[in-house]
Amino acid sequence: MSKKIYFAGGCFWGTEHYFKQVRGVISTQAGYANGNTPNPTYDEVYTDTTGYAETVMVEYNPEEVSLTLLVELFFRSIDPTSLNRQGNDIGTRYRTGIYYTSDEDCAAISDIYRDMERIIGEPLAVELEPLESFYPAEEYHQDYLDKNPTGFCHIPRVLMLMAREANRE
Repeated sequence: MSKKIYFAGGCFWGTEHYFKQVRGVISTQAGYANGNTPNPTYDEVYTDTTGYAETVMVEYNPEEVSLTLLVELFFRSIDPTSLNRQGNDIGTRYRTGIYYTSDEDCAAISDIYRDMERIIGEPLAVELEPLESFYPAEEYHQDYLDKNPTGFCHIPRVLMLMAREANRE
């Protein structure tokens, strides 16, 4: 049985491609989470007036990859102290967040979140909230870096390779 978790890690192109590398990830989908208008478009989200964050839905097989590993990988791919910015991408749509759909997942993520805050020594700028809404992004955003291998990505190639090997036996 698969599970889902939602990560806002700045631009969703890189975040989606990053998680697709992990063994046990069944599918990904770029989209918009936790905003305040129904069925937003990229052009609307880009204005930073809708409340949405660029987010990636990650569907995974918990028998192959744990939620803990996915969250740890997420923290490796972002600057968790940067508010509304990842790399050169600036705006509330690029904020970071982890959006969960069950209390059980919240408890597991909270433990990692607290550990990360302790290690860094300052409050994190990463939202940890229940998923309120998620709308898929337009088709041209889906699998963007597969379709456009030279496209911009804020996640370094070395991290993509690390994600590919993260839980290989």
